[in-house]
Amino acid sequence: MHPGPDDAVTGGRGASSRRQPDPAATTAGGPPGTVWRDHPYSPRNWALWRRRPRVVAFFLASEAIALAVLAVSLTRSPALVPRDWINFGILAAGATIHIQLTQRQEERRRNRKKTVLIDLTAVWTFSAALILPAPLILLVIFVIRLQHWFIARRPAHNFIFSSITHGLAGVLAHLTYTALGPHLLGTGWTDFLYEFGAIVLTGAIYEAIQIVYVGGALALGMSSEPTVRNVLGSPADNMLEAITIGLGAVTAILLAVVPPMVAVMAVVTVVFNRLAELDQLQNDVRTDPKTGILNMRGWSETAERALERTARSGDQLALLMVDLDHFKWINDTYGHPAGDDVLRTVAQTLDEVTRPSDSVGRFGGEEFLILLPDIDEEATRDAAERIRIAIAKSHIVTTDKRGDPATIADRTTSIGVARYPRHGDTLDRLLQAADAAVYLAKENGRDQVSFAPDTPDELPAP
Repeated sequence: MHPGPDDAVTGGRGASSRRQPDPAATTAGGPPGTVWRDHPYSPRNWALWRRRPRVVAFFLASEAIALAVLAVSLTRSPALVPRDWINFGILAAGATIHIQLTQRQEERRRNRKKTVLIDLTAVWTFSAALILPAPLILLVIFVIRLQHWFIARRPAHNFIFSSITHGLAGVLAHLTYTALGPHLLGTGWTDFLYEFGAIVLTGAIYEAIQIVYVGGALALGMSSEPTVRNVLGSPADNMLEAITIGLGAVTAILLAVVPPMVAVMAVVTVVFNRLAELDQLQNDVRTDPKTGILNMRGWSETAERALERTARSGDQLALLMVDLDHFKWINDTYGHPAGDDVLRTVAQTLDEVTRPSDSVGRFGGEEFLILLPDIDEEATRDAAERIRIAIAKSHIVTTDKRGDPATIADRTTSIGVARYPRHGDTLDRLLQAADAAVYLAKENGRDQVSFAPDTPDELPAP
């Protein structure tokens, strides 16, 4: 996992790095009343100092440890040889081509991604970790990060932290790989398998360092309770990361065996970057930006396919509509940002307590939809009760209207259940039946599960 959008590295809602002008401040030697604006990149103006103390402590401690490890590694690094400089030049050139040809796509990816962002330049930094000595690994990372600075222009303290994280991950991966050497010298299957295992272990170390550093910063800095998805990214994010590291390993092997072929990898990374953006665009169309789960469009497409499969197989299916009770009270009491934190936590809870085959989506406002294929009536009731209890037990760490820490707990839900084909043979009819069941749950006192009425005469007045 690489650092996400630099505003999100510390989590939360991110404060501006520019200090507001102080009417009482004056410029040195200037006339009284002249407003003094410090440079936004000055260390004393970094938004880091306005973070929670635990976040500041984590940043400073982790950076100190990383710098100490890097310093020791540099002092013990062997002398550089001409081939090292040639390899460095090839990797730096490839990385530069990649960055310059994809800068617009990369900035769009950064702006759309709210949590973890997979940095596709790992193709070059991981290959540097496998093939170059420590000083040149850091130099490759410097070349890459310098270009990113002018493209991304994120807060300085976040940029420094993520750069140090890249450097530490690259150097520790290099030390791991060299300790398992010699490499690329075998001729039999045993040697090949050993080399493969060494590269996989090196990639795991490279990834683990970034999980600890970036994931730790994200978890500590979030105003709401951290979730696995927010800290580590989605399964698709992690698959993209694995592919990127794999391409880095291929680049290193090509550089060791046929250096001119690295030019092909430069083209591959440009295409790969654009494919990653296309995949993200497609995902954004189907995903609710506030909660990270399927939006109504994405959920409906998935639900229609599941309903078609159920109709062909003759199996049973259930639709749950989950409505948060008194949600307006949360917004009025704590503020809308706290309400957003509740929605995100509920979405994460629904994702955790449902089966992989179930489809979870946001219907709108404070309502969620869950489609449960291949499930009987008793199991449906059990699943709905499990969801109701899980939400009731949730403790949402958030902030109040003044920005002070707050915890929201003991929230109840009204859940309406419709079953196929008993309450409808189309998705629209099932949605209407589930909505009617939610009204029944509300009328009967809330905080309960209600099944849809069997006849239209039993439907409550809206």
